[in-house]
Amino acid sequence: MEILRDLDVVRDVPRKVEFRAADPAEGDDAASTDESLGLMTGHFSMFNNWYEIDSWWEGRFLESIAPGAFRKTLAEGRDLIKVLYDHGMDPQIGNKVLGPHDSREDGDGAYYECPLFDTSYNRDLLPGLRAGVYGSSFRFRVIRDEWNEEPGKSDYNPEGIPERTIKEVRVFEFGPVTFPANPEATAGVRSGTDDFYERLQGRNPERVSQLRSRVLGLRGQPAGAATSDDSGADSSAEVDGEQNADIRTPDADAARDAGTSADGAAGNPTDAPAPSHPSGLTPSQRRERLFPFLTKESAA
Repeated sequence: MEILRDLDVVRDVPRKVEFRAADPAEGDDAASTDESLGLMTGHFSMFNNWYEIDSWWEGRFLESIAPGAFRKTLAEGRDLIKVLYDHGMDPQIGNKVLGPHDSREDGDGAYYECPLFDTSYNRDLLPGLRAGVYGSSFRFRVIRDEWNEEPGKSDYNPEGIPERTIKEVRVFEFGPVTFPANPEATAGVRSGTDDFYERLQGRNPERVSQLRSRVLGLRGQPAGAATSDDSGADSSAEVDGEQNADIRTPDADAARDAGTSADGAAGNPTDAPAPSHPSGLTPSQRRERLFPFLTKESAA
C-alpha cells in the first residue's frame, strides 16, 4: 500500500468529554490546592471499531485501531504530547495548553485525565465542558499498520473496500473539539484530516503545498494537476524532492511545522507494515481502489 508516512492525520471520538469540578463543595469554579479548575476526562480513541475514511489526503478505506497502538508513544513521549482545544486552531485560545495529562490505554481505548490550568481561556471552556457538548480528537502519524486490500464484502464492510488495522501510532496532540466527526456514521461525513489541512492552509501554505505535491506524486499525478479536491491547498504546488519517499519514522521538524508536535513521541519502530499483500494487486490497481475519484476525473 502506497502511503505518505509523514502525513499527520486526525481522528475524532464523538462521545462527550467529562468534567469534574476541582472542589465540588466550593462550586465548579473553585480552584483546588494544585490550582486546577477541575478534571477533564475522556477517550481520544477507541479500539476495535471499524469506521470509514473518505479523504482527499488519505483515500477511501475502512480503518480500525488495535489495542497496544498507543503503548509506545505514551510510554516514551507522554510529556511531549499536548492537550489543546480544537487542535490549537481556535482563534481566541490558539495553541495554549489546557493542562498536563495522565494518558493510558484501558479496555476501551486511549483514556486521558487532564487537570485544567486555572486560566481565563480554560474558564471560557467550562460551560461547554459542564454541559458535555464537546467531543475529543487527536492528531497523529501511523508508524505500523496492516492492510487487507481485498477483504470481500461483510456486514461492517458492505462494499468490500480496503481495510487498514493500525498497530502503532505517534501522537502529537489531543483534546476537546466542538464539532467531532462521527467516524461510525454513514458516508458523507467530512474527513477530520481534510478539515485539518484546509485550516492549516491559512497558517502554513508552503507545508500544505509540499505535502499535496507528494500525495499527487504517489498517485502518479503531476504536481500541478488541476483537481476538484477540498483540501484547501494550492493546486499548482511544485513537487518536493522527497515526494516518493516512504518515511517510516516521522520527521520531527515537519511535524512541528504542521502544528505543535515535537520529536521523541515515539522511537524507531521495530517492525514495518506488511511488506506484501496476498491479493497481488499492482500499484495502479491499489490506487484505483483507494482513490476511485481519480478514475472518474480521468474519464471525464
